[in-house]
Amino acid sequence: MTGRVRRKAGLATAQALADRPVPSSVCALCGRPLGNRTEWHHRVPKSEGGRETVPLHPVCHRTIHANASNAELAGPLADLDTLRQVPGVARFLTWVAGKPADFRVPVRKRN
Repeated sequence: MTGRVRRKAGLATAQALADRPVPSSVCALCGRPLGNRTEWHHRVPKSEGGRETVPLHPVCHRTIHANASNAELAGPLADLDTLRQVPGVARFLTWVAGKPADFRVPVRKRN
């Protein structure tokens, strides 16, 4: 490969990398800045054919799965705004709002 062709191939690769979406630095559920640990949540579960992921705090991710089943997440709760209105999630979001980014606490499943 000559120099000119190699440079063009490198520019195409660099452009493809630049066009990728930049990961968000805030939690998709609570809106607080992300800390040292980030988990990726499938908005629609993989078992239901979902592919899109969003970044979350580990405690936020566990709260979602403690308050909604995979069937609910695949259906009406696939939208994060709707998920925020679930009573258990809404109480959690009010409570966690002032906590630091790397805050950890056990999460219990709903009854």
